[in-house]
Amino acid sequence: MDLTLTAILLGLVEGLTEFIPVSSTGHLILASALFGYDPKTWQVFNVVIQLGAILAVVVQYWRTFWAVAMGLLKLEPLSIAFVRNLLVAFLPAAVIGLLFKHQVEAMLGNASIVAWALIAGGIAILVIERVAKPGGPSGVGQLPVTQALGVGIIQCLAMVPGVSRSGATIMGALAMGIERRTAAEFSFFLAVPTMLGATTLELLDNRDALMGGHMTVGWGEIGIGFAVAFVVSLAVIRGFVAFVSKTGFSPFAWYRIASGGLALVLLAR
Repeated sequence: MDLTLTAILLGLVEGLTEFIPVSSTGHLILASALFGYDPKTWQVFNVVIQLGAILAVVVQYWRTFWAVAMGLLKLEPLSIAFVRNLLVAFLPAAVIGLLFKHQVEAMLGNASIVAWALIAGGIAILVIERVAKPGGPSGVGQLPVTQALGVGIIQCLAMVPGVSRSGATIMGALAMGIERRTAAEFSFFLAVPTMLGATTLELLDNRDALMGGHMTVGWGEIGIGFAVAFVVSLAVIRGFVAFVSKTGFSPFAWYRIASGGLALVLLAR
């Protein structure tokens, strides 16, 4: 397949799946396996285009980020708590990610792990939707630090491809009694430091190839994927909170189970 067309397709996959609980990394790995892409060739591309998704969060919630920044200058407790909760939730993934980086990378090439993780995650969502009792409306800055840490620890499960970072954080938050809107927005905000850290690490590991221009997938394809991921992510973020507030997360659970089962069938051929 043409490199440009592939870049557009993978940008679409990233944008559509990054912020909903279906695993963007898992879908990118399955796309590589099912359509014959070389995962290693597209590894840097797949990580860097996540910056497009990060930018979508910043654009959508720029007023929140601006208010927090101004609040920090005035030492407002709510702004300080907002930043504290994000840092506390980010730290577990940062530590575990650095300690087990090679083990995580080894799993990224295994499409079967992705398929089974999609199915298991779908079942987990159905169970949590049934038993969780979320509290009333709140905000990220109003959460106790223990809940923020709990979400951060649960986010580490997403290092298994197919689990879904957004799925783990949102469903973990619901299980701890955080209401749906706050759970979803906390997941969005937490994506910024988490994905920025992962992207920076990937760029540093591949800096020689990037600077020397020795990659099959170059900056042109990365730019296209970035732009597509940004536009699509922005649209998804704007519709996701309203959707789950009305219907819950069960549709994503059934999608995960169906797509994981289909992937197992196709991979067995």
